[in-house]
Amino acid sequence: MPRSDARSGRLARVLTFRRRGPVIDIDALYRSHAGMIFRRVLRFFPDDAEAEEVVHEVFMRAMEKQHTFRGDASPSTWLYQLATRHCLNRLRDLRRRRETLALNADLPWLRPSAARDQEATMLLSQLIDQLDEEALLICTLYFVDGMSHAEIARVVGVSRRTIGNRIDDARHRMRAAAGVVG
Repeated sequence: MPRSDARSGRLARVLTFRRRGPVIDIDALYRSHAGMIFRRVLRFFPDDAEAEEVVHEVFMRAMEKQHTFRGDASPSTWLYQLATRHCLNRLRDLRRRRETLALNADLPWLRPSAARDQEATMLLSQLIDQLDEEALLICTLYFVDGMSHAEIARVVGVSRRTIGNRIDDARHRMRAAAGVVG
């Protein structure tokens, strides 16, 4: 079978077309391209277990974003770009979480000390009483879940600037309650 016939046969198994464009068969796409995507992801995340997790995230993203596939390029090109962008975003998120932890390293509940567990629990319960429900949700999404200001703004339904202001206010309250100057 000539190469062009083999390629068109693979494309036919992965794509079906409807009036508004191609529909991707994710199962067929996974079977035919998971190895390539795994090798791509390994360039960013050398741990096999983490790379496998990222591959699954990429294919979940492909399901969500299949409407962006126009059919101009091959599905492997589209998937390769999707995987690359996903890996870069994941690396940025990891860096942002590390920076957030470093920025808040002076807070007692972030220090690795069993002796402070009781103090930290008491401090958190005091803060829960001080913060309104929206501020508590924002702080949980930011400090615990590691979400960005933009992501939190979409969830809560306010501007990114408001999110930043609420986080700064909560951070000042936390430092004051913990007796930390700065």
